[in-house]
Amino acid sequence: MLCPHTCSIPEGEKGTCNTRENRDGTLYALTYGRTVTVNIDPIEKKPLYHFMPGSPILSVGPNGCTLRCDHCQNWNIAQGTSPTSYIDPDELVSVAGQGGSIGVAFTYTEPLLWFEYIRDCAPKLRKAGLKSVLVTNGYLNEGPAREIAPLVDGFNVDLKSIRDEFYRDVCGGRVEPVKRFIEIAADVSHVEVTNLVIPGLNDSISDIADLVTWLAGVSRRIPLHFSRFFPHHRMADRQPTDRKTLETAYRVAKQHLDYVYIGNIFIEGTEDTFCSNCGETVVRRTGYSTEALGEQGRCPACGTIVKGVWI
Repeated sequence: MLCPHTCSIPEGEKGTCNTRENRDGTLYALTYGRTVTVNIDPIEKKPLYHFMPGSPILSVGPNGCTLRCDHCQNWNIAQGTSPTSYIDPDELVSVAGQGGSIGVAFTYTEPLLWFEYIRDCAPKLRKAGLKSVLVTNGYLNEGPAREIAPLVDGFNVDLKSIRDEFYRDVCGGRVEPVKRFIEIAADVSHVEVTNLVIPGLNDSISDIADLVTWLAGVSRRIPLHFSRFFPHHRMADRQPTDRKTLETAYRVAKQHLDYVYIGNIFIEGTEDTFCSNCGETVVRRTGYSTEALGEQGRCPACGTIVKGVWI
């Protein structure tokens, strides 16, 4: 009952995610603590722009995913299987406190498959004065969402489209559970949202406008990242997203949301954080390099505090 697929798993078989197995009537989480990679990344790579900008964070992730996106850029580990190493929660906390890392980002594939592992690790990280963040598709049932969200300090949720038909045809899922996850997480933690703009599939003005309108209804202060699509996996024959499409999406979103960004392409100014009150630049970015112009998210001109986690 973890994810909205609610798989019926016969004896000896695995669920849709290929990470949970029925053994004699007991469901086993096969990937608990088993990580595909361990790496130090800039927090901006997640992308999280309002979460301790300029900080490095230890990043880990498992095999597997709850969705089957045709455009997946990590399909070899999300929809395939790569070698893993086991890291128990105490060891993860110990490693996370080294090298200047602010904590752990559970990322790369679908960290919500690590539900039990994150539930064990996040309180330990918090007790050690470290942060935990999830980069996730948000495909989780409401009960587990309410359990995990308060334990985690920040989320970037991939809202792939506002249309259910997109989720059904391209990802093998549904949009409503993702929208509900965003609502639940935003009530108790820091949330940013990413939308990968794919030509011909979710890039129309109406698609963008409806997504922005819905997100603004949750909170206009949730940062939204539009990301440029590049050909991957079963969409290798498609063209990258046109610059003008991204610029249009940015303009539409700025009418309703305080913080909007464009990623995977350099368009001057669209990576910077501006004060929602006076428009002054609060954080300037070039790629993964950041320059904070105000202290702890405070506008250097008018003193307004930008929504986010700054310490």
